[in-house]
Amino acid sequence: MTRTLRGAVAAALAASLLALSACGSDDDSSSSTPAAAAGGTTSTAAPVKLSKVKLQLQWFTQAQFAGYFAAVEKGFYKDAGLDVEIIEGGVDIVPQTVLAQGNADYAIAWVPKALQSREQGAGITDVGQVYQRSGTLQVSKKDADLKTAAALKDKKVGNWGFGNEFELFAGMTKAGLNPGKDVKLVQQQFDMQALLKGDIDAAQAMVYNEYAQVLEAKNPKTGKLFTPEDFTVIDWNEQGTAMLQDAIWANTEKLESDTAYQAQTVKFLEGSFKGWIYCRDNPEECRDIVVAKGSKLGASHQLWQANEVNKLIWPSPKGIGIIDEAAWEQTVKIAQTTKNQDGDTVIKKAPEGLAYTNEYATKALAALADEDTKGADFEPIEVALKEGGS
Repeated sequence: MTRTLRGAVAAALAASLLALSACGSDDDSSSSTPAAAAGGTTSTAAPVKLSKVKLQLQWFTQAQFAGYFAAVEKGFYKDAGLDVEIIEGGVDIVPQTVLAQGNADYAIAWVPKALQSREQGAGITDVGQVYQRSGTLQVSKKDADLKTAAALKDKKVGNWGFGNEFELFAGMTKAGLNPGKDVKLVQQQFDMQALLKGDIDAAQAMVYNEYAQVLEAKNPKTGKLFTPEDFTVIDWNEQGTAMLQDAIWANTEKLESDTAYQAQTVKFLEGSFKGWIYCRDNPEECRDIVVAKGSKLGASHQLWQANEVNKLIWPSPKGIGIIDEAAWEQTVKIAQTTKNQDGDTVIKKAPEGLAYTNEYATKALAALADEDTKGADFEPIEVALKEGGS
């Protein structure tokens, strides 16, 4: 609340109070900016209190999460009344578990992995389906001629495991292959060295990360970088076995009982969506933001990643964050029916309770009515990769 103080004594008192308040501040609040003084009168604005929020990522700092970093750096979360701390993920971090245990307010996780955690008791809900398409590929060298899942028969097929393999297994199953018998499965590291060395015939890759790594490597036959023409890619979106990936997950119990958390969720989605809209329109700047945050991969790699991630988000026909029911049902079906090499499925039955909701994303989109939240005219940029992604 702003209060106008009149008279010399009142003005002096206000100045004294302002000086005292500048000596220290509440960690939960941002400092106010005094209004311009006129005619010997000083106006002060009360501090704007920001709600502290923790966001748990599912992997290391990179442009896969550029929209969230942009929302912090450009002040979109602050505009929504939030002070957001982004927590980096890693190999041993399960973001949906961090969320379920109360150590984060929101988490980024792939839908099938999160559904598995829900089945095991995690109280989490998908409130914002940011990625509309899957980014998982199976990559092979051109001369191997592995253009379809059926062509993987009797080949050495790499996969990461840890729940990342089910699109591949669904693709092989759909093609009539028994993944446990008809191919030689190889545990793959989170890189492309096994493919480049010829130890495997087909490697799992994210279009925004590992696929770029092969294009950043030198072709020993030419002495120049590999090109897309040197490889064959199986895209699970085209094969009909894609699963929903990066989504924003919230605490189910709080969504059902805590009105403050409900309102906060709308504001968090609002800031996050605005961050992704900004990265759609400013990929180079978002690349710079991620690199400055300490990305372990270089500038050209991160620009490639920002561009490819944009392709997974945009266009969003119903608006960014809205969960498409058909894509959700396909993900659940694959998670429930596709078996891995051990005969296990991701989940045993269809998810129960509040597994997802579009309620909060819809409200956030309404608050962003002046923004282009669908990106129907989105066009990706051209990215020139450098050796090693530098």
